[in-house]
Amino acid sequence: MVLNYLWAGFFLIAFGIALFQLILFQDYDIFQKLVASTFDNAKLGFEISLGLTGVMTLWLGLMKVGERGGIIAIFAKLVGPFFNRLFPNIPKNHPVFGSILMNFSANMLGLDNAATPLGLKAMREMQELNPSQDTASNPQIMFLVLNTSGLTIIPISIMVFRAQLGAADPSDVFIPILLATFFSTLSGLIAVAIYQRINLLDPVILAYLGTLILLITGLIYYFSTITQEQISIISTVASNVILFSIIISFITLALIRKVNVYEAFIEGAKEGFSVAISIIPYLVAILVAIGVFRVSGALDMLVNGLGYLIAAAGLNTDFVPALPVAFMKPLSGSGARGLMVEAMTTYGADSFVGRLASVIQGSTETTFYVLAVYFGSVGVRRTRYALTCGLLADLAGIVAAIFIAYLFFH
Repeated sequence: MVLNYLWAGFFLIAFGIALFQLILFQDYDIFQKLVASTFDNAKLGFEISLGLTGVMTLWLGLMKVGERGGIIAIFAKLVGPFFNRLFPNIPKNHPVFGSILMNFSANMLGLDNAATPLGLKAMREMQELNPSQDTASNPQIMFLVLNTSGLTIIPISIMVFRAQLGAADPSDVFIPILLATFFSTLSGLIAVAIYQRINLLDPVILAYLGTLILLITGLIYYFSTITQEQISIISTVASNVILFSIIISFITLALIRKVNVYEAFIEGAKEGFSVAISIIPYLVAILVAIGVFRVSGALDMLVNGLGYLIAAAGLNTDFVPALPVAFMKPLSGSGARGLMVEAMTTYGADSFVGRLASVIQGSTETTFYVLAVYFGSVGVRRTRYALTCGLLADLAGIVAAIFIAYLFFH
């Protein structure tokens, strides 16, 4: 219901602001731009879905090999005690836990192309357990919010962009991003736990979360002791070595268990095309709405108005030029990425604004995109409180990013 009103709101707000610009500022091109953006973003939505087809086919095929070989069941048992408490409506040691773990791991390694098909597979498996097929279940909401909070250990793409734009130390945003995304994920977890009355003080949950915190702390300490070049090499090599090692483990264990890996792969891969096609309407809908909202100038007016209020309150406004990235991030990953690059190009990659834009970009995920694609892939129309909790996680990540950037770079 919330997504329904927001989607319509994007169009209505865009129309009102465009009409305002036409009448008061004689901007005769504004409606032409709005209409052009609908066509451009409809095409973009189709192209993204089409681009996902190959990746979906590959990873759903590999996941079928992993299932037949038993490696997914092993992963499920490793995280079973933790996930059984976070997802109490899913049967113990259910194979979906393996898919969820794989998705989270790919996200943490910054491997977006692998994370999406793994996440869609997890959603489909949870949908099989969903008693109300058109309404998001508690496990699906928990999974989606943790996914949209975007816990990222290795922000490879952001460091690459910073290097290309001349940053003296492209990896100087590594620790701030890690901290900001951790706060985002923790906030999302707490928000959903409150809705679902999950006890986060359970000793098992605390033990797993404590281990994760120790791991992140250890990584922060280690990366603070090596050079930028070493960080870039380790980040790139480690993530891809881990990913390919997982593929090899799938195939090897399946061969040991006498599974016909080729036939298993083909069986799983056949699902990829249908899944990619099924998300086209949902993806086109959200991208077109976001496109007209942005082209109308609504985003610029929002940022300028907020900047005026902050200045009127006598607060430091150095962070305001980076806010377009913050507002765009929940809506569009590519749009936020473009605004991040624009901020670094305009103010400098090593400026406070350039660094803050990078930290914001890595602090959370594209909530509207993820909800549209993931829920759309399984036909869920009633998202309940998923959007609310996802946006709360986004807000926590963005606020944390601003405070942490002031601490590190100002």
